[in-house]
Amino acid sequence: MRFLETFLVQYATSFSLSSRAQAKSPNFLCSATDPTAGYNASSKYLGCYSDSSVKILTAAKTSTIVMTPQFCTTFCGKKGYKYGGIEFGTITERVVSLVKSLNVEEKILNLVDAAPGSTRLGLPSYEWWNEALHGVASSPGVQFAPAGSNFSYSTSFGSPILTAASFDDALIQKVARVIGQEARAFGNYGFSGFDFWTPNINAFRDPRWGRGQETPGEDSFHVQSYIKSFIPGLQGSHLEQKQIIATCKHYAAYDLETGRYGNNYNPSQQDLADYFLAPFKTCVRDVQAGSVMCSYNAVDGIPTCASEYLLDAVLRKHWNFSADYNYVVSDCGAVADIHDYHNFTDTQEGAAVVALNAGTDLECGQAYINLRSSLALNHTTEATIDRALTRLYSALFTLGYFDGSEYSSLSFLDVATPEAQSLAYTAAVEGITLLKNDGILPINHVQNYSRVALIGPFANATSQLQGNYFGRAKHITSPLEAFQRKWEVSYSVGTGISSTDKTSFATALSAAAASDLIFYLGGIDSTIESETLDRNSVAWPGNQLDLISELSKLGKPLVIVQFGGGQLDDSSILSNDKVNALLWAGYPGQEGGTAVLDIVTGRKSVAGRLPVTQYPASYAEEVSIFDIRLRSSTNDSFPGRTYKWYTGKTVIPFGYGLHFTEFDFSWESKLKESYEISSIISSDHNDAFSFANISATIKNIGNFTSDYVGLLFITSTNAGPAPRPKKSLISYARLHDIPGQGEGQLKLPLTLGSLARADENGDLTIYPGDYTIALDIEGKIKFNFSLKGEKAIIDTLPRPAASYNFTVPVHIQPPSTVAFS
Repeated sequence: MRFLETFLVQYATSFSLSSRAQAKSPNFLCSATDPTAGYNASSKYLGCYSDSSVKILTAAKTSTIVMTPQFCTTFCGKKGYKYGGIEFGTITERVVSLVKSLNVEEKILNLVDAAPGSTRLGLPSYEWWNEALHGVASSPGVQFAPAGSNFSYSTSFGSPILTAASFDDALIQKVARVIGQEARAFGNYGFSGFDFWTPNINAFRDPRWGRGQETPGEDSFHVQSYIKSFIPGLQGSHLEQKQIIATCKHYAAYDLETGRYGNNYNPSQQDLADYFLAPFKTCVRDVQAGSVMCSYNAVDGIPTCASEYLLDAVLRKHWNFSADYNYVVSDCGAVADIHDYHNFTDTQEGAAVVALNAGTDLECGQAYINLRSSLALNHTTEATIDRALTRLYSALFTLGYFDGSEYSSLSFLDVATPEAQSLAYTAAVEGITLLKNDGILPINHVQNYSRVALIGPFANATSQLQGNYFGRAKHITSPLEAFQRKWEVSYSVGTGISSTDKTSFATALSAAAASDLIFYLGGIDSTIESETLDRNSVAWPGNQLDLISELSKLGKPLVIVQFGGGQLDDSSILSNDKVNALLWAGYPGQEGGTAVLDIVTGRKSVAGRLPVTQYPASYAEEVSIFDIRLRSSTNDSFPGRTYKWYTGKTVIPFGYGLHFTEFDFSWESKLKESYEISSIISSDHNDAFSFANISATIKNIGNFTSDYVGLLFITSTNAGPAPRPKKSLISYARLHDIPGQGEGQLKLPLTLGSLARADENGDLTIYPGDYTIALDIEGKIKFNFSLKGEKAIIDTLPRPAASYNFTVPVHIQPPSTVAFS
């Protein structure tokens, strides 16, 4: 069956398609002769119809790419026709035709992010490097127009670490839909491509990691849940008609900037399955992101972009990342790093070969340009190059890149809409987390605070509120701008983020002394944590704590607002009874100032939860940043990582967050007392399979209307071999606007994966034993149940081969204990 792509040519006047027959004009003709001559018709896409009777002149079939809707619209419009159509075969046929039409030189050149296309064939150039971490972001493929023009800005949401602190998956999907919609609008008008290298789904394992702000936090289950909402929001609901292509990065075990270009990590198969691979499994197997980015680091001595185990055995075969349009892209420069930093191959040509052969289809960089000599040496084949190109161009077809699609009508009218601006505000509000409060918050009209001091390096922040990978916002509301709407404000920066100069202390203290209420807004920013920059310490930098201490001695109410993606050791603030309240605001984006104001004044409730553990400053001295382990070890006094395994005393635990009111709790429904393992699984059940639903009634016993986040944890002291996690998050949900003395019902679904953990081989296993399920980090309410019978494996991780057959000499890399690059 052939297909006729039908569109309306808008020529002189507008027309509408009143009958199918009109599209089958006997006068319909197109030829390959250039018809443009300074004229370009506008058109309206009408749909795709099967039609075996319509014919196209043979001359027009010289290339399936030249024969675009715009080409034929212009040709037919100039001739005076109202309707035009293009006859195409299947996408598979067209991609095969395109790849076959390219010569070898053209094929190689189009395997890199700055793909030149083919002038000879009329194939346009395409830049694959587009970013949209928390809004359309500046990058080689994304261009913002001059101020005042269309596409001069986009919606800038808070950083993922803050948005994820909302523990509100419905909100996450709404945010992703807006990002995807705006990204597609940019692409439709040539201000970006159609694929975007987002989200970052590496769990925030080490508190010093400079890119932890880009992630949903330290818990792999939380990251998986975030992905389940975020990817469909970006891509849309139809895999072969995507809004944009999402790219899950960085695969795998990448969570360090120090020495990132050449480090090698050898995680256990147990940690690999439970922690490092789990988010990517969800991304690929369960919500089917179009693309995956391999990372800079090596795993088990082999750079990930050259790892047949990770890219083929696990990703493509085990998780079924095998559609024609599924492709792997390298992180930028990662292919060259295989030689330059990992010393895995003897040449850069060899690096390109091992990456391409392993399944890295697209390189961000230029090493693949060397593949011509590799073909001559039989180190790779033209068929392998064709395989990669087939995946790439099939992916573009899923976007309607060549033909148009239902998303082609998105325009600047769909960017930064009032609804999007409101959502950016909501996302910031929901993520802000209350860490200390002696009752001063919320500040309402009853309290007589007419003069307010706003002190600190974030007090008048604008672009700082965006974190990294940001675009240009229509407007960023600083805290100073927002607070001036309500109060008479005295402002002083006081000190810098990492300054040791106390020159401005006097001005800040004077402003504070003359005020009724003091706000200190500080923390860390991109000068302390960012891509390529890990922190050396988790203590407050510079002399900020000194200034906070001085402010606390003034005898005035003092509220601290802490910004930044990574946590700081707040011990001295928490123990200082003259500091009345502490809020964590992450990087709250364009509406950050307003969100902070509305939280502290009680216009909005606070219900965020920390998505990471806040460690004591001593942690950075006790634990090597290069130690990939999660589980604690008594052999070398390793204290472990994350809330599941850390054996030390936390400053503030994962999942912590206060409210302006109090709640009471009761179970509405819970599990049975015991289950036979054999009765709850079957051969087609994996860890994502639904097991049961739990619900709890949450009653607001105070008078302040509030949201509430319910976190559900599971523990066991006898199920499976030791060591066992202290507890594991298995479900969560957020209730909205529970009125004083009112109640709401939390619905908390469980999967089979909720009951499982990886064995030493990396196989997800359900073990018999006794379990406790508890609501919230303190275990507000609990119940027990047991699993009986034989243990059962519900997901088997492929085993690495003893060796792999590379076509060039390679050198397996030892584990890194210092920065390798």
